[in-house]
This record gives sequence, C-alpha cells and structure tokens, in this order.
Amino acid sequence: MKIKAKQKGDIVKVKVLIKHPMLTYDQAKKKGTEANFITHVTAKANDKVVFDLSSSQFLSKNPLFRFSFVGAKKGDKLEVTYTDLKGNTKSSSKKIK
Repeated sequence: MKIKAKQKGDIVKVKVLIKHPMLTYDQAKKKGTEANFITHVTAKANDKVVFDLSSSQFLSKNPLFRFSFVGAKKGDKLEVTYTDLKGNTKSSSKKIK
C-alpha cells in the first residue's frame, strides 16, 4: 500500500494506492478460485476517523483512492486499514508532510 498525505493550508490531501487483485465473482468463477475484493477501507488521523468506505466488487484491480480532510497538521500520523472479502486486514501508516 502506498500513501501520500500533504497538507496545504488547513486541508490535508491524501492519495492511497492499494495493491489487491480484486477478483469479482465472475472472474473467480472463470479462474476456478474464490472471489476476493476489498470490502472496507478506513483512514484515521490522530485516532479520529477521517475516511470510511464500504465497497463491493465494482472497484478495479489495485484501486486508487483520493480524499481530503481538515483537522490534522504536518507530522501527524495517518493510518489506512482495509479488509477484504476473505477477512484479511492490512494497515499502513504515513506521516503527513
């Protein structure tokens, strides 16, 4: 997972690239495997939720998310966590620049 978080004025702009195969039910059926895609993404700054997303199989492979928020400053830690259909959870954090 790659995270970029930059503050400009009071607003923190964030880009998150998640590396995930995002297999839909149809694709999995063709390949003879189980479907697996990201179902939930959460971002926290200073233990406060600043981004929360519930998704389904419509996202592309290796999805890119962009969002912005107010309430953090340079040097604060931004933590992004995602959960996929199989229950796997991964987290990554980055300091805001």
